[in-house]
Amino acid sequence: MLLPDWKIRKEILIEPFSEESLQPAGYDLRVGREAFVKGKLIDVEKEGKVVIPPREYALILTLERIKLPDDVMGDMKIRSSLAREGVIGSFAWVDPGWDGNLTLMLYNASNEPVELRYGERFVQIAFIRLEGPARNPYRGNYQGSTRLAFSKRKKL
Repeated sequence: MLLPDWKIRKEILIEPFSEESLQPAGYDLRVGREAFVKGKLIDVEKEGKVVIPPREYALILTLERIKLPDDVMGDMKIRSSLAREGVIGSFAWVDPGWDGNLTLMLYNASNEPVELRYGERFVQIAFIRLEGPARNPYRGNYQGSTRLAFSKRKKL
């Protein structure tokens, strides 16, 4: 069952919380303080924006910390306005028990650069209640992330 706005506000820890980001059946995550584009770490808060060049990918940190109970998971989708500009997002499930900021991958499939401003809404997360709490909620390598989390599979 998808959680409606009033249950999201009541049951999901989102910091910092924005009323503007709360949607009827989800929450719009915002661009956070760090990004990684073309091998460079970008201080988005300082620069005010991140630009994803044509045919390039970026890792973007969410502004929000999300903490999920052991019986709720998250499913994310790119905002349709960005999809209409040629931006594709590849996102994993957010497992029950997750706690931290999220590192999300966006790919600019267009022939034009795409600019994202610090604090701009870019991905919507919907929260799905499980039939019961997970027996093994997430406690993995990325738990507690507050900065960009690069793949643990290889060194950059």
